[in-house]
Amino acid sequence: MKKLFILGAGIYQVPLIKAAKKLGYYTIVTSIPGNYPGFKYADKVYYENTTDYKALLEIAKEEKIDGVLTAGTDVAVISQGYIAENLGLIGPSFETAQISSDKLRMKKSYEEFGVRTARYRGIQTDDENYTEKIADLELPLMFKSVDSSGSRGIVKVNSPDEFEAARNIVLANTRTDHFVVEEFVEGEEFGAQAFIQDGKLEFILPHGDYIMQGDAGVPYGHYAPYDLPDDIIEDVYLQTEKALKAMKCENCALNADYIIKDGKVYVLEIGARGGGACLMDLASIYFDFGYEDGVGGYHEMIVRHAMGEHIDFFPEDSSIMKNGVPIFTNGKLVYIKGGVANASRMMRSDRDGVIVSLEDLHEPDPDIVSVQFDYKVGDQVRKFRVSPDRLGHVITKGKTLDDAVDLLNRTLDKIHIEIE
Repeated sequence: MKKLFILGAGIYQVPLIKAAKKLGYYTIVTSIPGNYPGFKYADKVYYENTTDYKALLEIAKEEKIDGVLTAGTDVAVISQGYIAENLGLIGPSFETAQISSDKLRMKKSYEEFGVRTARYRGIQTDDENYTEKIADLELPLMFKSVDSSGSRGIVKVNSPDEFEAARNIVLANTRTDHFVVEEFVEGEEFGAQAFIQDGKLEFILPHGDYIMQGDAGVPYGHYAPYDLPDDIIEDVYLQTEKALKAMKCENCALNADYIIKDGKVYVLEIGARGGGACLMDLASIYFDFGYEDGVGGYHEMIVRHAMGEHIDFFPEDSSIMKNGVPIFTNGKLVYIKGGVANASRMMRSDRDGVIVSLEDLHEPDPDIVSVQFDYKVGDQVRKFRVSPDRLGHVITKGKTLDDAVDLLNRTLDKIHIEIE
């Protein structure tokens, strides 16, 4: 039986574990000890930190794995790249993983390859005179930890009086000796899921985000389609192609963030892994890849690709090619309009505490794709600050996006979670 090594046992790795088992693979999962849901689904567990790439390589060698994979988190991508490169497996290279996981290296590579992105400065964490280096940047600014995920260590700053507080938040959320300060690009922000295979950008799926404002915007849900003019979609594609060349990225799922300003697309960042927070579910539903028991067809495709299989995402007889409207640029498939509209939101708490009651009164509906609770009565939960603080999720679909969103709201209204 072929073996897949999955880095991480959190809520966003569970669908990968389930997909791999469904496909008949032996699953080996690693994470630090903790109450992580992926442990109970795995065939074998190692309690190692997902950032310790040298220790994980030794496990991979001992187990004679056939593939390595992570999703929903940036912190394990370097280990994935290191293992894949050393064992000749499919996935991002070690260099690509390092660029993807360090926002300063990413920005430098974008600048070198002419990718449209915000002006920035790299700052050493011990530099007490850092304000002099950012004096020529225009407010507001974004202070960013280079190695965090889930919006941790990212702070919007509107005046110099806020610099030091923002710097302290960044330092509390980084393991490196540097961080990034960049200009805040005022515009229309959106995300995308994408995939690159053998150096070919197979597709980009733009999506809208439901954002909770705080120190930085934290997404708590997503929806598709996200309607953009054809010329903007083409610019998204071209800027992404440039960015992937800059990152030397050739084989992996992608999680990207952009801003449109004055009719031009700016690349914020691209992660060399699939997105969490129901984003891989979003792609599965939109492209009608299939979805069952919390596992989407896109999850399965990502697993199959990591195990060495070439994926034909859009065969001519697929429903999305029959019913959708493919958009091409220079003979390349850029986007497919007319997919299945869907929306998702995380259930969240406004306080730290314990769940004292959980009532789910929603009625069955074929367009309710998934209602999932991550906790039960009696469990300790955290106030929602970043994506992993979620209590669960609801995913819906519909003939139109309005239909999907309306059903999403009605379903959430039927769920009551009390926390004390």
